[in-house]
Amino acid sequence: MRGLDYKWIEALDAIIHQGSFERAAEYLFISQSAISQRVKQLEKFLAQPVLIREQPPKPTAIGKKLLGLYRRVRLLEHEILPELENDTSSRPIQLSLATNADSLATWLLPSLQDVMKQKQVEITLSIYGENLSIEKLKSGEVAGAISLESQPIPSCRADYLGCIDYVCVASPEFTQRYFKNGVNNQTIAKAPAVSYDQFDDLHQKFLTQHFNVNLDNTVHHKISSSEAFIKMAIAGIAYCLIPKLQIIEELEKGTLVNITPNFTLSNQIYWHHWQLETGVLKEISQAIIHYAQSHLPQ
Repeated sequence: MRGLDYKWIEALDAIIHQGSFERAAEYLFISQSAISQRVKQLEKFLAQPVLIREQPPKPTAIGKKLLGLYRRVRLLEHEILPELENDTSSRPIQLSLATNADSLATWLLPSLQDVMKQKQVEITLSIYGENLSIEKLKSGEVAGAISLESQPIPSCRADYLGCIDYVCVASPEFTQRYFKNGVNNQTIAKAPAVSYDQFDDLHQKFLTQHFNVNLDNTVHHKISSSEAFIKMAIAGIAYCLIPKLQIIEELEKGTLVNITPNFTLSNQIYWHHWQLETGVLKEISQAIIHYAQSHLPQ
């Protein structure tokens, strides 16, 4: 029985990455009819579609699984072929990892710096909400993901990294203006806040659990940069929830103050990665796990 032809899946991968059949054909140095034929052969072999033909094209559910398989195979090839061919030339291994913004802004880069200095590796760090990153791992778009989810998906591990503790902060001027009479459900409902994006439910959880306030009833800015939170808070524009690790200096200097010292939110985070890791991917996972467990509250 004939198995999968990886040229078929290569064509699918190129179409998704390039955004069209025409650009995928140029990328693979083949004709557009040839790349269309490869996708048709793949769909005939599977007896189901692998591609949603819209602009831009998107993979079907089975298409996502095939792309995940293909990208893992390519990763293994990158690691093992130079050894088999006795190739000592520089061949960077391309890896994509999913992270949340707060981990990237605090501890993740220090955990990776030794591997990035010592190994021929090209890393893409993509920011997703902690609840969305697992989907990227399932589809094969990333080789590892930071998530709040403790249960691994099939063929993967979920290693506990530690806690990220969030504190609610504002500038002294903002605190005096909005919280002169203390922080309660009435005052916090009137104070402008800032969070990451529409998928960031941390602030809603904070308001609901501690003050019984609905986020929709407040002035709520959204900025996709945790570093920008600090600038907005220092400028007295809004208050925000921010990892304590990220603002140690600001708290010590008094440019930001913890406006709810009795309330702290903690997220337990996990590193999701494939069980059968080898080479540099295994080293990356070990570096992330070791560094996080050594530097984050456990």
